[in-house]
Amino acid sequence: MTATEALKLLLKSYKRYYNVKTEGTTPPFTAEAAFHTHDEQYFLLKTATLSEADAHEYVFFATGQSMEQEDVKELDEKAWAEGLSRVRPHSNHRSSDIVLIILAEQLSQDAKAYIKSIKRYKSYRFTLQGWSHYSVIAMETSTGELSCNKRGRNLKKLFRNIK
Repeated sequence: MTATEALKLLLKSYKRYYNVKTEGTTPPFTAEAAFHTHDEQYFLLKTATLSEADAHEYVFFATGQSMEQEDVKELDEKAWAEGLSRVRPHSNHRSSDIVLIILAEQLSQDAKAYIKSIKRYKSYRFTLQGWSHYSVIAMETSTGELSCNKRGRNLKKLFRNIK
């Protein structure tokens, strides 16, 4: 399976709940997806609001033939920076999570080790205005092998559909 075939299958599963964009994406990403939710708790009437919470998730997809550690590091930094630039913390902001999905024919061992070591987190006003977590997962499409950071483990379920 090639990286573009895997991307098509992944985007198919994301289109159900996310706003997916394949044109006009931020370089070097092949596709982007965004999910936004707003939750309100109120007492009897909507005017008596007890709490509100906004949650967002920004997903960046990257494809390539073979990737080295430097390539993955560049994608990592750009995804984190672009994701943070879209965050608008306010009193009702709960979280804005950022996800990087890499699909490559070949991943070097250094790149796999780098992916496993990635740890990024940001809080806004000591979490009073929310936080941002960062998940990274990469698939070597020639072998089907997955590499992810600690927060990216929950994304492995998505890849069962494309193996």
